[in-house]
Amino acid sequence: MQIMTKSNGFFQNYGNIILLLLGIVVGSIVGMFYRDEVVYLKPIGDIFLNLLFTVVIPLIFFAIASAVASIDRGQKLGKLLSVMLLVFFITGALAAASTIGVFALFPVEAPSVVAMEQALEHAESKDWGDQLVGFITVSEFGDLLSRKHMLPFIIFSFFVGLATLQIGEAGTPFRAFLQSGNEVMKRLMVYVMKLAPVGLGAYFAYQVGTVGPQLFGVYAKPLGIYYGYGLVYFIVFFSLYAFIGAGTQGVKLYWKNNILPSLAALSTCSSIAVLPINLDAARKMRIPDAVANVVLPLGTTLHKNGSSISAIVKLVVVFQLMGRDFMQADTIAVAILLAVLVSVVEGGIPNGGYIGELLMISAYNLPLETVPAVMIIGTLVDPMATVLNATGDTAAAMVVARYTKAKS
Repeated sequence: MQIMTKSNGFFQNYGNIILLLLGIVVGSIVGMFYRDEVVYLKPIGDIFLNLLFTVVIPLIFFAIASAVASIDRGQKLGKLLSVMLLVFFITGALAAASTIGVFALFPVEAPSVVAMEQALEHAESKDWGDQLVGFITVSEFGDLLSRKHMLPFIIFSFFVGLATLQIGEAGTPFRAFLQSGNEVMKRLMVYVMKLAPVGLGAYFAYQVGTVGPQLFGVYAKPLGIYYGYGLVYFIVFFSLYAFIGAGTQGVKLYWKNNILPSLAALSTCSSIAVLPINLDAARKMRIPDAVANVVLPLGTTLHKNGSSISAIVKLVVVFQLMGRDFMQADTIAVAILLAVLVSVVEGGIPNGGYIGELLMISAYNLPLETVPAVMIIGTLVDPMATVLNATGDTAAAMVVARYTKAKS
């Protein structure tokens, strides 16, 4: 009886992860041996991903608004935001600076540049003023409900919660509605995740069958460094942040509950798609809701360690293309700041970041012929970058929770 109880407990804790891993392994095998047929599996993955995107919009609204509306006035919202932004900046800068150190030890040669027009067709031709306006606002309320306008929607949700908090007693019924809506959306997310083994397995089959062969071309060495160091950063730095946030117990909780978000990020290449899973993981990591429900949604846009590392890889390759020396003090200082800025500009959607890449090129006054190279690299590192972007948010939230002294 005791053995049966232990067995049931094991599958209760890890059953979903085992099924998910099984689906991914089967999908990967299918992708390797049936590359021509994987196109028929992509719609299954698309259905699952679309369900995630459908759920994430109301989930973000209720999570952020209810968290802000329920903050204890003695907890000081301003302190939470200032600590969060400081943690975001420091971790992003560390990701960029450490990557520069790696390239100092392992220099790479630049890949050849392909047709500029093919890569540039994804970039939007807007001036910087229009880009700034579109980055933080939309012209119609309905546009807020699109995942393409996540930052304006997050800002709106934040101010709805803030308004509810500020009006005090009069906002009590609406505050209860926000809290109830948050619980309902979390339950809905549980239903959607029942489809994860099939949906993510189909996506892995498609990625292995279509994208996999490109990894062994002329971009192999810079990509190898990115994926190799990305894995080191993933294990070492995120363990360090979890330790700073909650000690040895925090490290154990982080890695125990970070498996599902990591696999979801690897297969979907979307930080937004991972957000609902991250919110559930944060609760199991004992991150206070008041912190998680603010830091994680904002982190999908403002905190991207993987994109910071990616920005340095792109700059190193571009400087090699131009025959210029990257390893100079002034160039490195600008590169670190630029990497953090570009990681903020890049959106949390698959294969995003074209505007950020153009910003990076223009900041160094580099010719547009270098744009295709950085776009190709950005696309090929997207899976690992998304893992670092998405799962780094929970590690950062642990640090924020410690220094704001928020209670679980």
